[in-house]
Amino acid sequence: MNKIDTAFLERCISTLEKAYLLLAKTNPETIDYDLYRSACIKEFEIILEQSGKMLRKVLKPYFHSANAVDKLYFNDVFRQAVLRSLISPESCERWLKYRENRNNTAHNYGVSFAEKTLVFLPEFIKDAGDLVKIIKSQDTE
Repeated sequence: MNKIDTAFLERCISTLEKAYLLLAKTNPETIDYDLYRSACIKEFEIILEQSGKMLRKVLKPYFHSANAVDKLYFNDVFRQAVLRSLISPESCERWLKYRENRNNTAHNYGVSFAEKTLVFLPEFIKDAGDLVKIIKSQDTE
């Protein structure tokens, strides 16, 4: 049995936390604010994708083939995690909300997208940290 390496995901979460804290302390009229906001959005996107990829690895022992898990869409990965009691239904709904936000605004990188995303970052950061704990607690083949 192997453990999944979560170091990159954990680093991204730490980066997002720091960027978000710096953003909160910065005047919105400055370039620094734009810089921190951009960092928050980019880390949000990376964490979202990495979380789905790592959760796929956790799910592989539950399926007849690794290929079957690889074919799952992002939302289905999180739904399968609920079925396997890895995450709660409430957590799953939040992850689906995060993904929907990302999908609905994938090509709209304006201030509106950023501000909508910033609203739920504290909850997202907590959910991402909780997911890392779940991933680290699992053995994979």
